[in-house]
Amino acid sequence: MSSLKADIGNYKKLLEEYMKTKDEAVLYQAEQFSKSSIQKNISPDEIVNVHYQAIQELIPNLDDEVKESFNFLIETMISYGLAYQEYQVLREKQIELRTEIDVAANMQNTLLSTTVPDVQNIDIGAKSIPARQMNGDYFHFVQDDEGNIGTAIADVIGKGIPAAFFMSMIKYAMESFPEDRMYPKVILELLNRVVERNVETGMFVTMFYGLYDIHRHEFYYATAGHEPGFIYRAEEDQFEEIDAKGLLLGVKKNVKYNQYVNEINNGDMIVLLTDGVTECRSGDRFIESDEVLDVIRKYKDLSSQEIVENVYKYLERLQDFTLRDDFTLIVIKRNS
Repeated sequence: MSSLKADIGNYKKLLEEYMKTKDEAVLYQAEQFSKSSIQKNISPDEIVNVHYQAIQELIPNLDDEVKESFNFLIETMISYGLAYQEYQVLREKQIELRTEIDVAANMQNTLLSTTVPDVQNIDIGAKSIPARQMNGDYFHFVQDDEGNIGTAIADVIGKGIPAAFFMSMIKYAMESFPEDRMYPKVILELLNRVVERNVETGMFVTMFYGLYDIHRHEFYYATAGHEPGFIYRAEEDQFEEIDAKGLLLGVKKNVKYNQYVNEINNGDMIVLLTDGVTECRSGDRFIESDEVLDVIRKYKDLSSQEIVENVYKYLERLQDFTLRDDFTLIVIKRNS
């Protein structure tokens, strides 16, 4: 209380001096008073009240209407002060959450990092960009003892930090499998058991898994409810949809997945993607998959990495450089 009385006295002296001199140096002192009040956690309504008491002493015959206006202002500032405190608490929580998300995003980049295989006569390009800080998409490459390339591409239904770390669990489950040849249907069946045991309520995973036999140039694949991919046939200059069906990971136990195989000829390309590529929007219209495939065809003579980069730039421009969903695209091209 004594501190507040001292504040009232100091404020009254500053106000009286300014009313007499209109000296801007006094305004600077008033600014310091404001900063001191913040440090002492003095609320806005208390500041108004200090001003009101000082005015009453300096102008004893203050008009009643002016007095009532101050009472109104004080009540208004009480509500403002409470709302401002709530805002500050919320802002601090948002800053804390943003920091946690930054840490989580960096951890995700580390945990989900993968190396694109360098295989003779096979050119691979891959790009995954989150719409926000945390990526709900995932891709991963593995190689067996014979050098065959296993490729997983997935999308978590249920975003945010839990989804991102759940995906890291799937990655490490995949890396725990034997290094001898494992076909896609087996991989998905094993992963489904992992997901079904550990998944949170309302969180599911779509996944496409393919195995590229680098000796026979055969592509084996199976899907767990994932976006269909495409194979570009160089001889016909046409895309064909990778036709496969299968239940999402984590829906129920002991699911059996169908496996398919396609021969990959010289110049052919395998295109794997998530729905952020084929279902993005430009204004009020959805971008159709044919439009994306036309862009891939346009750049088909470039390297696979250049193809995925150009597709990303194209879709980014169409969306005014604001992704509405995570973008993940993989291109695997046979060069001999």
